[in-house]
Amino acid sequence: MQVHNEVKPIDTINVTPMLDLAYVLLVVFILMTTASVQGLPISMPKPSNKPSTEKHDLKIVQVMSDGGVLLNGVGVTLDELAQQLQRAKALDAQMSVAIKGDARTQYANVVAIVDLCNKLQVNMGLVTARIGT
Repeated sequence: MQVHNEVKPIDTINVTPMLDLAYVLLVVFILMTTASVQGLPISMPKPSNKPSTEKHDLKIVQVMSDGGVLLNGVGVTLDELAQQLQRAKALDAQMSVAIKGDARTQYANVVAIVDLCNKLQVNMGLVTARIGT
């Protein structure tokens, strides 16, 4: 009795895994390119190498976690803050306000200060902390 084991050579390559990989790479490429395109175009100011010789008044407004407002470390109401900022702007038209919002305060409290500064047409900036500090 003879057993004939015919071994047929494999003459085709299974390309299904390669196509799966190609489709996954294509999807990743499409997602990454569209994610980098979205957003608002902004024009960032260029830094100046010249040090500023002008000195203008700077008021620091802190919004506490309970919603209280401090102006240069002294507690004030929004009406008192508006009056003091108006007086400071009358003395120095280029004065600025730095707004520090506590991380636990409600966002509306900080927005109220920003709106007040916009209404008074005062230069302002938001103070942020570095991550990890």
